[in-house]
Amino acid sequence: MNQEYTLIKASRLIDVKNSKVINDAAVLLKETKIVSAGPAASLKIPTTANLKTLEYPNKTIMPGLIDCHVHLISLGDGRAGDDLNLLPDEILTLQAAKNAKLHLQSGVTTIRDCGAKNQTTFMLRKSAEMGITETPRLILAGRPIAIIGGHLSYFGSPATGATDCRAAVRQLMKDGADFIKVTATGGSTRTSFRHHASFTKEELTAITDETHKFDKHVVAHCASSEGIENALDAKVDTIVHCMHIERDGTFKYNKELTKRIVDQGIYVNPTLHAIRHQVWHLENLKKTKGLSEQEEVDYKSLRDVYENHAELVSRMKDEGVTLVAGSDSAWLNYKMGEFPHELEAMKSIGMAEIDVIRSATIQSAESCAIDDQTGSIEKNKSADIIIVNGNPVEDISNLWNIEEVFKNGATVTKEQ
Repeated sequence: MNQEYTLIKASRLIDVKNSKVINDAAVLLKETKIVSAGPAASLKIPTTANLKTLEYPNKTIMPGLIDCHVHLISLGDGRAGDDLNLLPDEILTLQAAKNAKLHLQSGVTTIRDCGAKNQTTFMLRKSAEMGITETPRLILAGRPIAIIGGHLSYFGSPATGATDCRAAVRQLMKDGADFIKVTATGGSTRTSFRHHASFTKEELTAITDETHKFDKHVVAHCASSEGIENALDAKVDTIVHCMHIERDGTFKYNKELTKRIVDQGIYVNPTLHAIRHQVWHLENLKKTKGLSEQEEVDYKSLRDVYENHAELVSRMKDEGVTLVAGSDSAWLNYKMGEFPHELEAMKSIGMAEIDVIRSATIQSAESCAIDDQTGSIEKNKSADIIIVNGNPVEDISNLWNIEEVFKNGATVTKEQ
């Protein structure tokens, strides 16, 4: 019996593993897996193959994008998480399905959800497994672990003391979590203290120690240097935001913390556009409606925060920190399906296009602990592939021009 193969041909292929572009390239798929990839003339096609050939002249083949930081249940309509939390779980699950499809159609074939209310994202995964909805590959934390009143505590897993923290990890493992998200500092949650560390080092270490026992990874939200230091001591795997800010809110770059991040091999997801989109939103309001006195204060403050954070992230990059791409959408006004904004922001701090692409593919896959499954176009990996109109290695903005999306070898349906 002939086996089913698909041959995808295009003008070029981005080899993110080796940071190079292969011209006149092709990828051979067998059902859900990649069989081989490289120059089209070099690929060996099995003689018994029942072959379907897809040709994309003047296009680019590359791995599907990996957004390593999303909040699927968010509406992207500007409401704070405190208010989002008041919506029924059923509504939030439906919103998560809508957001997941938007991201998938935009070329994001894997998403890591960094915190949702109760069982909402676990129910989304169940619906996807049942074929009710189409989603990217889902890497789920479920409920983030927070202190009482701390950032995202309203989503359902507050913990106090090392024993509580271990119990929270064990419950999330039982629920089906793929990793643990912990808020190591305050944040936008109204009852939290944004730039103060939340958990004690003992509590945070208990969380990471218990998580690592399950061979899972820990992602820590850190909006201050104090939180970064605690996260480093606790040996987390990825730091989100990673803002070098003192308790009083002043920016102060800490070179020693950066060295420790590099030495410990910790990934940093800087969420640059998560701040920049708030600046853009207020700029748009200023042009169209005008700003209130408070909005004008917020605008100037956010603009300063973005400029300072971007400068410090650029310094971390120069000193060897591995930056991974995560949007933090659809928090506040940052809608899903707009991941290239984050990649353009990373380019703006001095990253080369190929390095930005690696941050959104193979390196995000490593941060999500799935680089054995996806993140690059290699033999035996899942056929998560996108076709781009143009060459994103020359211009990262070409990633807005997605011609086709393949997830596990199947073409993703497009909304009419």
